[in-house]
Amino acid sequence: INLYGATKLTSDKLFVSANNYKGNQDIRFSVVRYGNVMGSRGSLIPFYLDKKKEGVLPVTDKRMTRFNISLEKAVEFVLLCLKKMWGGEIFVPKIPSFRVIDVAKAISPQLKLKFIGIRPGEKIHEEMISQNDAINSIEFKNFYVITPNSKFIGWDKKKYLRLNKLGKNCASEFTYNSKTNKKFLTIKELKKLIQKYISDTY
Repeated sequence: INLYGATKLTSDKLFVSANNYKGNQDIRFSVVRYGNVMGSRGSLIPFYLDKKKEGVLPVTDKRMTRFNISLEKAVEFVLLCLKKMWGGEIFVPKIPSFRVIDVAKAISPQLKLKFIGIRPGEKIHEEMISQNDAINSIEFKNFYVITPNSKFIGWDKKKYLRLNKLGKNCASEFTYNSKTNKKFLTIKELKKLIQKYISDTY
Protein backbone atom coordinates (compact mmCIF):
# COMPACT_ATOMS: atom_id res chain seq x y z
CA ILE A 1 0.00 0.00 0.00
CA ASN A 2 3.04 2.32 0.04
CA LEU A 3 6.25 2.86 -1.93
CA TYR A 4 8.41 1.25 0.77
CA GLY A 5 6.35 -1.96 0.65
CA ALA A 6 6.22 -1.87 -3.15
CA THR A 7 10.01 -1.68 -3.45
CA LYS A 8 10.41 -4.62 -1.05
CA LEU A 9 7.95 -6.64 -3.14
CA THR A 10 9.86 -5.70 -6.29
CA SER A 11 13.10 -6.84 -4.65
CA ASP A 12 11.50 -10.19 -3.73
CA LYS A 13 10.33 -10.76 -7.29
CA LEU A 14 13.67 -9.77 -8.83
CA PHE A 15 15.59 -12.19 -6.62
CA VAL A 16 13.17 -15.07 -7.26
CA SER A 17 13.24 -14.39 -11.00
CA ALA A 18 17.06 -14.39 -11.00
CA ASN A 19 16.90 -18.20 -10.85
CA ASN A 20 15.50 -18.17 -14.40
CA TYR A 21 18.41 -16.10 -15.72
CA LYS A 22 21.40 -17.78 -14.08
CA GLY A 23 22.16 -20.03 -17.04
CA ASN A 24 24.58 -22.82 -16.13
CA GLN A 25 26.02 -21.01 -13.12
CA ASP A 26 25.91 -22.98 -9.87
CA ILE A 27 23.97 -20.38 -7.90
CA ARG A 28 20.54 -20.16 -6.27
CA PHE A 29 18.46 -17.19 -5.16
CA SER A 30 15.85 -17.24 -2.38
CA VAL A 31 14.31 -14.59 -0.14
CA VAL A 32 13.72 -14.26 3.59
CA ARG A 33 10.80 -12.03 4.59
CA TYR A 34 10.23 -10.99 8.20
CA GLY A 35 8.69 -8.18 10.20
CA ASN A 36 9.96 -5.49 12.53
CA VAL A 37 13.52 -6.19 13.71
CA MET A 38 13.56 -5.25 17.38
CA GLY A 39 15.74 -2.24 18.05
CA SER A 40 16.77 -1.65 14.43
CA ARG A 41 17.56 1.90 13.40
CA GLY A 42 14.44 4.01 13.00
CA SER A 43 12.17 1.39 14.54
CA LEU A 44 9.50 1.91 17.17
CA ILE A 45 11.24 0.98 20.43
CA PRO A 46 14.33 3.24 20.11
CA PHE A 47 11.95 6.00 19.01
CA TYR A 48 9.84 5.55 22.14
CA LEU A 49 12.87 5.34 24.43
CA ASP A 50 13.98 8.71 23.06
CA LYS A 51 10.47 10.22 23.26
CA LYS A 52 10.16 9.09 26.88
CA LYS A 53 12.19 12.15 27.91
CA GLU A 54 9.39 14.40 26.68
CA GLY A 55 6.81 12.81 28.97
CA VAL A 56 4.37 11.86 26.19
CA LEU A 57 4.42 8.89 23.81
CA PRO A 58 2.74 9.36 20.40
CA VAL A 59 0.59 6.46 19.16
CA THR A 60 -0.78 6.55 15.63
CA ASP A 61 -3.68 4.13 16.20
CA LYS A 62 -4.55 2.02 19.24
CA ARG A 63 -5.43 -0.92 16.93
CA MET A 64 -2.01 -1.00 15.27
CA THR A 65 -0.03 -4.27 15.37
CA ARG A 66 3.36 -5.38 14.06
CA PHE A 67 5.35 -8.58 13.79
CA ASN A 68 8.47 -8.77 15.97
CA ILE A 69 11.82 -10.54 15.65
CA SER A 70 15.16 -9.95 17.35
CA LEU A 71 18.27 -9.42 15.22
CA GLU A 72 19.72 -12.62 16.69
CA LYS A 73 16.66 -14.68 15.66
CA ALA A 74 16.60 -13.05 12.23
CA VAL A 75 20.21 -14.07 11.54
CA GLU A 76 19.54 -17.61 12.81
CA PHE A 77 16.59 -17.86 10.43
CA VAL A 78 18.65 -16.71 7.45
CA LEU A 79 21.30 -19.36 8.21
CA LEU A 80 18.58 -22.03 8.47
CA CYS A 81 17.12 -20.99 5.12
CA LEU A 82 20.53 -21.14 3.45
CA LYS A 83 20.64 -24.84 4.33
CA LYS A 84 17.09 -25.56 3.18
CA MET A 85 16.73 -23.45 0.03
CA TRP A 86 16.21 -24.91 -3.43
CA GLY A 87 16.18 -21.48 -5.06
CA GLY A 88 13.05 -19.46 -5.75
CA GLU A 89 11.37 -19.73 -2.35
CA ILE A 90 10.32 -16.92 -0.05
CA PHE A 91 10.82 -17.99 3.59
CA VAL A 92 8.61 -16.45 6.29
CA PRO A 93 9.29 -17.22 9.98
CA LYS A 94 6.52 -17.78 12.51
CA ILE A 95 7.11 -14.91 14.91
CA PRO A 96 4.98 -13.12 17.52
CA SER A 97 3.04 -9.91 17.04
CA PHE A 98 2.78 -6.95 19.37
CA ARG A 99 0.31 -4.14 19.82
CA VAL A 100 1.97 -0.74 19.46
CA ILE A 101 0.03 0.52 22.45
CA ASP A 102 1.50 -2.35 24.54
CA VAL A 103 5.03 -1.33 23.56
CA ALA A 104 4.29 2.17 24.87
CA LYS A 105 2.98 0.71 28.13
CA ALA A 106 6.00 -1.59 28.45
CA ILE A 107 8.40 1.33 28.09
CA SER A 108 6.60 3.60 30.54
CA PRO A 109 3.15 2.69 31.88
CA GLN A 110 2.77 6.03 33.67
CA LEU A 111 3.36 8.26 30.64
CA LYS A 112 0.52 9.94 28.80
CA LEU A 113 -0.29 8.53 25.33
CA LYS A 114 -1.11 10.97 22.54
CA PHE A 115 -3.11 9.47 19.65
CA ILE A 116 -1.96 11.28 16.51
CA GLY A 117 -3.72 9.33 13.75
CA ILE A 118 -2.35 7.12 11.02
CA ARG A 119 -0.01 8.72 8.50
CA PRO A 120 -0.42 8.55 4.69
CA GLY A 121 0.69 5.15 3.38
CA GLU A 122 0.96 3.63 6.86
CA LYS A 123 -0.55 0.22 7.61
CA ILE A 124 -2.68 -0.68 10.64
CA HIS A 125 -1.40 -4.27 10.44
CA GLU A 126 1.46 -6.08 8.71
CA GLU A 127 0.82 -8.86 6.21
CA MET A 128 3.69 -11.18 5.28
CA ILE A 129 1.67 -13.73 3.31
CA SER A 130 -1.28 -12.41 1.34
CA GLN A 131 -4.29 -14.41 0.18
CA ASN A 132 -2.82 -14.26 -3.33
CA ASP A 133 0.28 -16.09 -2.05
CA ALA A 134 -1.72 -18.75 -0.21
CA ILE A 135 -2.05 -21.10 -3.18
CA ASN A 136 1.75 -21.43 -3.32
CA SER A 137 2.39 -21.45 0.44
CA ILE A 138 3.49 -24.39 2.60
CA GLU A 139 3.38 -24.42 6.39
CA PHE A 140 6.11 -25.97 8.54
CA LYS A 141 6.37 -26.05 12.33
CA ASN A 142 8.35 -22.81 12.67
CA PHE A 143 8.04 -21.10 9.30
CA TYR A 144 6.19 -20.84 6.00
CA VAL A 145 7.55 -21.20 2.48
CA ILE A 146 6.02 -19.37 -0.47
CA THR A 147 7.04 -21.54 -3.41
CA PRO A 148 7.43 -20.22 -6.95
CA ASN A 149 4.59 -20.36 -9.44
CA SER A 150 4.11 -23.83 -10.98
CA LYS A 151 5.54 -22.61 -14.31
CA PHE A 152 8.81 -21.59 -12.65
CA ILE A 153 11.78 -23.37 -14.25
CA GLY A 154 12.90 -26.49 -12.37
CA TRP A 155 10.26 -26.29 -9.64
CA ASP A 156 7.85 -29.05 -8.59
CA LYS A 157 5.78 -28.23 -5.50
CA LYS A 158 4.53 -31.82 -5.13
CA LYS A 159 8.10 -33.11 -5.13
CA TYR A 160 9.06 -30.43 -2.59
CA LEU A 161 6.27 -31.62 -0.29
CA ARG A 162 7.30 -35.27 -0.72
CA LEU A 163 10.88 -34.47 0.25
CA ASN A 164 9.81 -32.17 3.09
CA LYS A 165 7.28 -34.44 4.76
CA LEU A 166 6.63 -32.13 7.72
CA GLY A 167 5.17 -29.46 5.45
CA LYS A 168 1.52 -29.04 4.45
CA ASN A 169 -0.29 -26.83 1.97
CA CYS A 170 -1.89 -23.68 3.39
CA ALA A 171 -5.63 -23.16 2.95
CA SER A 172 -6.68 -21.31 -0.20
CA GLU A 173 -7.79 -18.19 1.73
CA PHE A 174 -4.91 -18.22 4.22
CA THR A 175 -3.12 -15.00 5.16
CA TYR A 176 -0.31 -14.38 7.66
CA ASN A 177 -1.17 -11.10 9.30
CA SER A 178 0.02 -9.39 12.49
CA LYS A 179 -3.61 -8.81 13.55
CA THR A 180 -4.76 -12.43 13.29
CA ASN A 181 -1.47 -13.97 14.43
CA LYS A 182 -1.86 -16.70 17.09
CA LYS A 183 0.97 -15.40 19.28
CA PHE A 184 0.96 -11.89 20.79
CA LEU A 185 3.64 -10.58 23.13
CA THR A 186 2.34 -9.41 26.51
CA ILE A 187 3.49 -6.15 28.10
CA LYS A 188 5.62 -8.19 30.52
CA GLU A 189 7.24 -10.13 27.65
CA LEU A 190 7.90 -6.93 25.73
CA LYS A 191 9.57 -5.38 28.76
CA LYS A 192 11.91 -8.37 29.13
CA LEU A 193 12.81 -8.34 25.42
CA ILE A 194 13.53 -4.60 25.47
CA GLN A 195 15.80 -5.06 28.51
CA LYS A 196 17.58 -8.01 26.86
CA TYR A 197 18.09 -6.69 23.35
CA ILE A 198 17.96 -2.90 23.54
CA SER A 199 18.39 -1.27 26.95
CA ASP A 200 18.52 -2.69 30.46
CA THR A 201 18.47 0.77 32.01
CA TYR A 202 15.25 2.31 30.64
